Amino acid sequence: MSEVIYNRIAMLRAERGISRRELAEALGVHYQTVGYLERGEFSPSLHLALRLSRYFEVPVEVIFSIDPFPRIGAASTSDVQRSA
Repeated sequence: MSEVIYNRIAMLRAERGISRRELAEALGVHYQTVGYLERGEFSPSLHLALRLSRYFEVPVEVIFSIDPFPRIGAASTSDVQRSA
């Protein structure tokens, strides 16, 4: 059984204005590997996940999740409850 691992790699790259190729070079992987990661076609090793975390200077949980990330701009349930 293969579990889905969600990620925010493309979003983090876009925020920083870096290409797949630039990220791949910084990580020491092929640029296509970055594409496979972004599309969820490849799950990273723990070592690669930690290198991504270090590169983006965020906790690994900010990049990867076993649950879908909320859509940007979508109010969370707790936000909706507080405003009621």
